[in-house]
Order: sequence, then C-alpha cells, then structure tokens
Amino acid sequence: MYWRKPLDQDKIKVPCGIIHIIEDRCKGCGFCVEFCPQGVLVMSKSTNSKGYHPPEINDSKHCVNCGLCSLLCPDFAIYIEDKGKRTPEKVETKGKAEEQS
Repeated sequence: MYWRKPLDQDKIKVPCGIIHIIEDRCKGCGFCVEFCPQGVLVMSKSTNSKGYHPPEINDSKHCVNCGLCSLLCPDFAIYIEDKGKRTPEKVETKGKAEEQS
C-alpha cells in the first residue's frame, strides 16, 4: 500500500449491490458464504422455519455486485439488486512490486 493517493481516485467507480436473502427458501448449504470474493456473507446462528442456518450479511458496503452468490444458490434464496457505483475508500494496486514480495 502506498502512502499517497492516486490523482484520479475520484474518477474510479466500483459497482455496489444490495443483497436480499429469502431465509425460508435457504437450506444452509453455505455456497454463497464460501465463494463470496469479498467475504460479505457469513452463516447466521439463528435458524429459519425449516431449521437451517441461512446466511446473513456481514458487511454490505463491500458487495461489488458480482452476482456469484445468486448464481451458486441451488434454492434461489439470494439475489442482488444493483445499487449503482461508488468511489472506493482506498485503491490498492497489484503491481510488480507486490507480486515479487
């Protein structure tokens, strides 16, 4: 991570999503939690009406609207609504310096 910010940071936009979980459809397989690239979802401690542990949203501001959770859900218990784009809080580059370390 660099100590200075990129000059074009305000021009960089990251997609955002609003996650909707239909708890009564979920059977607690955990695919959405395991394969979320941003780690937005976690398994809840509470149970749904079927006795399964559905996922819950850990940190929704990191959702990048990739749709992987809704693609992998065998029960169609999760879907994402497009929230638009936002300016990221920080910009991390994956350059040659980080790849060598």
